[in-house]
Amino acid sequence: MNYDLVINNGQVIVSKKGQLFSQNLHIGVTNGKIASLSSSPLSGQLTIDARHLHVLPGVIDSQVHFREPGLTHKEDLETGTRAAALGGVTSIFEMPNTKPPTTTREALEDKIKRAEGRAWVNFAFFVGAAQDNISSLRELEKSPGCSGVKVFMGSSTGSLLVEDDENLRQILRSGQRRVIVHSEDEYRLRERKHIADSAKSPLAHPEWRDAESAVRSTERLLRLARETHRPVHVLHVTTKEEIAILKEYKDIATVEVTPQHLTLFAPDCYETLGTLAQMNPPIRSKDHMEGLWKGLLDGTVDIIGSDHAPHTIEEKTKEYPQSPSGMPGVQTLVPIMLNHIHEGRLSLTKFVELVCENPRRVFGCTTKGQIEVGLDADFTLVDLKKQRRIENSWIVSRCGWTPFDGKHVTGWPTHTIVGGHLVMQDDHIIGTPQGQKVLFE
Repeated sequence: MNYDLVINNGQVIVSKKGQLFSQNLHIGVTNGKIASLSSSPLSGQLTIDARHLHVLPGVIDSQVHFREPGLTHKEDLETGTRAAALGGVTSIFEMPNTKPPTTTREALEDKIKRAEGRAWVNFAFFVGAAQDNISSLRELEKSPGCSGVKVFMGSSTGSLLVEDDENLRQILRSGQRRVIVHSEDEYRLRERKHIADSAKSPLAHPEWRDAESAVRSTERLLRLARETHRPVHVLHVTTKEEIAILKEYKDIATVEVTPQHLTLFAPDCYETLGTLAQMNPPIRSKDHMEGLWKGLLDGTVDIIGSDHAPHTIEEKTKEYPQSPSGMPGVQTLVPIMLNHIHEGRLSLTKFVELVCENPRRVFGCTTKGQIEVGLDADFTLVDLKKQRRIENSWIVSRCGWTPFDGKHVTGWPTHTIVGGHLVMQDDHIIGTPQGQKVLFE
């Protein structure tokens, strides 16, 4: 049989009986689906020789802010998904704090329309929960292309904020799908804002938005999740205390951490990067970083997402705390984590679990996240031995910078394949945008 696309000779990460392992296989793709996993080489219209490469299920970045509509001087759906493709990411779930925020069916459909024909990778969008749309969330979360409902318990970029328990309780009672949450206690943040105002230095950022702000919020959230029997997903967890608490709530809560919280730590990052290291929740001290690693390795952490949240250099270099929080990350997620694999902090199969298998399970995107006949032909090919230096000049996000500028890494994405189409090879974008709407159970 002559396939549309063939990947021969790769070390393919496959799942059998819940276990991930690497196997030398040859993959045949027809009509955007995996049609064959063979022990013998195959022939096709386009053949990729993956000798010396590992073939992963397409990496899913389940937390990005691509800023369209309304904030497109920072990023848009074309530049953001181009960055994703260059970084080896094949699907993104985008956040609702745009202008206008994604709180209505019309706003959701507008984003989907904007992505069609422009997105280099697959896409879905979160709907934002707000006090004025609680009654419609149950229907909104069922909309095609909706990856779920997002709640901001602490204020960040944008106008979406649900700070009180009663509105949060109503949101958790309005629907069935897992609710994703930015968990910081807004009351405590307001009480402590004077710390940031008087310090005028990003070194104060983790003091203002301290560990207690995160812990209080997460404890409130977990109590309400149990009360309402609604599963939640706690985004960008930053404290060792939250990891210990969340470990006891795995029946109702899943957990995300970011590459930057696993790699950077205070005060060093603020001394070297200044406001470029400013994000919410903050990058904290090394003991918190080690607590995140402990939770990642013992199974408390389910997912790694980038929290790609770009701002221009001009915005970021304003005096703290006028400087906005957030940093780009979708293009560097794979290289940064492959370097941790090289350094022995985690295995390749554990990484695949965190960015492929678990997003598939947590969000219910069952045609993604595994290499199996009949599933979508999304693949991330990586060279675990390739040495590179991450540089701002490589970043195609509209913001044009990365906090990892100058970092030497071992491990690099070599090919990105979306729906059977090769869209990136050796740091070059190829063809035309091929991203499609992600489907959920």
